[in-house]
Amino acid sequence: MVLRITAIFILLFASCIPLKAQNKSAEQVIIDKKGVMRYKKSKEEIKGFGINYTVPFAHAWRSAKKMGIDPKEAMLQDIYHFTRLGFDLYRVHVWDTEISDSLGNLLKNEHLDAFDFLLATLKEHGFNAIITPIAFWGNGWPEPDEPTGSFSMKYGKKDALTNPDAIKAQQNYLTQFMNHMNPYTGLAYKDEPMILAFEVSNEPHHTGEAQEVTAFVKSMVEAIRNSGTTKPVFYNISHAVHFADAYFQGGIQGGTFQWYPTGLGYKRELEGNLLPNVDNYEIPFDSTIRRYQGAKIVYEFDAADVNKSYIYPAMARSFRTAGIQLATHFAYDPTYLAYANTEYNTHYMNLVYTPQKALGLMIASRIFHEIPMYTSFGKYPQDTSFQYVTLSYKQNLALYNGPDTYIYTNNTTTAPIKEEDIKKVAGWGNSPLVTYKGSGAYFLDKLTEGIWRLEVLPDPIAVENPFGRNSPEKTVSLIQWNQHPMQLTIKNLGRNFSIRGINKDNQLDTKTSNGLFMVSPGTYLLMRKDAFFISDITGKWGKVRLNDFYAPAADVKKQWFNHVPIKEASAKTDLKLSFQFIAPQRPVKTELIAYVDQDYRTIPIHYLSTGSYQTVIPADLLKSGILHYYVVITSHDNQTTTYPGAIKGHPYDWNFTGTKTFQTKIVPAEFPIHLFDATSDAEWLIKEWKPGFSLQPTTTQNESVVELNLQQLFTPDFENLNAKPVYDYSIRHSFTELIKGRKADLLTKSKLKIKAKSLNGKSTKLQVALILDNGAAFGKIIDLQPDILEYSIDLTELQEVNTVTLPRPYPSFLPYYFDHNNINPFDVSKVESLQFSIGPGIPESELKQPHGIGLVRVSLE
Repeated sequence: MVLRITAIFILLFASCIPLKAQNKSAEQVIIDKKGVMRYKKSKEEIKGFGINYTVPFAHAWRSAKKMGIDPKEAMLQDIYHFTRLGFDLYRVHVWDTEISDSLGNLLKNEHLDAFDFLLATLKEHGFNAIITPIAFWGNGWPEPDEPTGSFSMKYGKKDALTNPDAIKAQQNYLTQFMNHMNPYTGLAYKDEPMILAFEVSNEPHHTGEAQEVTAFVKSMVEAIRNSGTTKPVFYNISHAVHFADAYFQGGIQGGTFQWYPTGLGYKRELEGNLLPNVDNYEIPFDSTIRRYQGAKIVYEFDAADVNKSYIYPAMARSFRTAGIQLATHFAYDPTYLAYANTEYNTHYMNLVYTPQKALGLMIASRIFHEIPMYTSFGKYPQDTSFQYVTLSYKQNLALYNGPDTYIYTNNTTTAPIKEEDIKKVAGWGNSPLVTYKGSGAYFLDKLTEGIWRLEVLPDPIAVENPFGRNSPEKTVSLIQWNQHPMQLTIKNLGRNFSIRGINKDNQLDTKTSNGLFMVSPGTYLLMRKDAFFISDITGKWGKVRLNDFYAPAADVKKQWFNHVPIKEASAKTDLKLSFQFIAPQRPVKTELIAYVDQDYRTIPIHYLSTGSYQTVIPADLLKSGILHYYVVITSHDNQTTTYPGAIKGHPYDWNFTGTKTFQTKIVPAEFPIHLFDATSDAEWLIKEWKPGFSLQPTTTQNESVVELNLQQLFTPDFENLNAKPVYDYSIRHSFTELIKGRKADLLTKSKLKIKAKSLNGKSTKLQVALILDNGAAFGKIIDLQPDILEYSIDLTELQEVNTVTLPRPYPSFLPYYFDHNNINPFDVSKVESLQFSIGPGIPESELKQPHGIGLVRVSLE
């Protein structure tokens, strides 16, 4: 019996897109007396979650052109991925500099056309939008700006807020922008139902007097209203928050917020548990917003310099607790640029290239659509499990285990709460329902009884630090299309089913009797033996087509190898080593040649998953001394390559030319565990920038001291002039990677040794604390003297102290200290970082005086 797919979708259409707006945006948007955006007619609360995405403008646009890529086709492909992730909201700060002249006249050009196309296509896919017409800055980043001749280029952000001619140009531009007719929809922006609201400009950073700020905001709102639009107008109130009243007195209906809880621009991945950084989005002036009945939305957020997947659902939870109604992540990397991550190198997000993080955003979208605003789940660690969500830092896991949906960002053993009702699975790795060794994401959607749609994305392989100095000539991630075994244990599907490839050029047509089959990237129909056959594989499926599939081509054309040796490891303890290796074909043999003194061993290296290998060096080899080792890889053509150095040949060959080895110090358990050394670690101290920071040599060979000379502990925050002074300056050093070879010895240590000094010829109090993997800090104050001395703290003397939230977040009004419910005592086996604080213990009469310290090294002994 043949059943046309169109008949099935009459029944399934609504369930295919459970998070979409489903044309409700055709209604007028209002904000009620409680500051909630609603559709006027139905009174339904508006919900939405999504992304910032910039292809029509600036670097993304230029890059597409240089690469010979059609931007519109690229947008279509990325929008398909947006729908797979359950997004239904779009935001962008329009690069006004590319679509305006110096007088604020709107220019109809390729950028505006591409933007119109993007909005129209998003609308077709059920999206709403929040649009910010003015960005203020040039179009260069990360490249040099181009001479566009716009008002933003002529005046810049600072003058744009005060110069009468600049204000006039912005008013002209805003009115014309509102009246612009999108040729793809036939509607002006002012009348476009999918545009829920407008945010005047991106991060204006006001100074001056409140009445001047109000006058400026009012002039912008009036320019928008002069177009005749009744849509809500929002303004950024997360900068210069002391002007909150002034903003609302200018006639806005709501405020926009950002959140970068891990700062910006660390230049490599941050270590340790970052759930404390996203535990609380407390708005200290929320009463002002409520007094004006204002709505709250987040225009940008991201955990920058973080490659973990557990953090986004925690941010979404904290947003909802704070009464945030809508949110858009910043920023989704166009797939064609994600190989290099050049657009914003402190951010990195793409379904294909960062699948685990993207699945975390998918869960965050669920949270925004399902958890009511102002719902509180308590403090950390209790709030790591809420509603259908479970978060685990140690497992790098976010799990959504709902009534009919099951999403996981990493391997999990937790079964669905009601497997027989599951209709949607999205995951990475293994679960009770799916066993899969590929490194790409996959999606399983129930179409009807016994028929499922499977989509498998290719394997991404990270080969460079994505958060460093990036370039189109530097590849940070590769894509490989591999065939992997997949085993499904879904009750509705059973073990006996057929697998049929349905995307373009996918010829797979096979069966399984035990749920196990081989699968490559693509889209498939899985049909139980007794299910009706589906013939129309190109039919509409919600807002997309059943056989849709988009992924970048494989680009592994040579060998890539990456391995960072462990600096120091414990003697007489097994040592696990991990490696990254990728080549056009998997090698036939991978092995380690290791030796300590003259004890040589050949140890197999085992394949784990695409690009990932691991081995264990046995304890009996690891006696005190220096471990030397090579990694030897034999390819299909019997060519042998040895690392480090990618030297052709084997270390045992008579003509082998390699002179370097990977090395690790092997030390007895009683040796100190080094936590910080100024020479190697000063660059990576996590701190808020202040003048007076420098690295200086000492009189001891190969020794340095990092000096921090503060003229004042508290500096007024020009973004929050009403903030209560906090006389504390803290810095953090994370050492999880540094000590991972010595963790077995932590419990043998009883003292914290600090080599340090004070500056300015006077003693200074310094609080030194160890932070555990739950974010709790335990420390003690020591009195530093002007000479470099070694100070000793018995671990039994450590008392619980405040944990400073570091890196410092944006916006700056967020809490300075981590407020938690941890009750566990100090446990040296769980230490992750050091916290140095200047401020605790200093007499009140001295808090406003200069203070300086110099740090040389810290160890556990």
